[in-house]
Amino acid sequence: MYDIETTEEFDLWLHNLQDINMRGFIAKRITIMSSGSLGETRSLGGGLFEAKIRRGPGYRLYFVNKGNRIIVLLCGGDKSTQDRDIKRARELAKEL
Repeated sequence: MYDIETTEEFDLWLHNLQDINMRGFIAKRITIMSSGSLGETRSLGGGLFEAKIRRGPGYRLYFVNKGNRIIVLLCGGDKSTQDRDIKRARELAKEL
């Protein structure tokens, strides 16, 4: 089980998604992550992880672990903005 925390940047990204159904799908994915099932994820090094969502334009959720029980969702994006999003996620992780 994980407690999920989010940054303001992540919350704004999710709130601004145009596809309401996708927002709901991502919220459900976050709930599933909190139960301990992280789904398709990969390490990006330095404690940063990317959770892939294989729907729509290929959404990604970038996160770090804080201790053993907390996941902090830093930012989100899709395949087309992946490089920029990873860079931003690294910046946000350093700020924690």
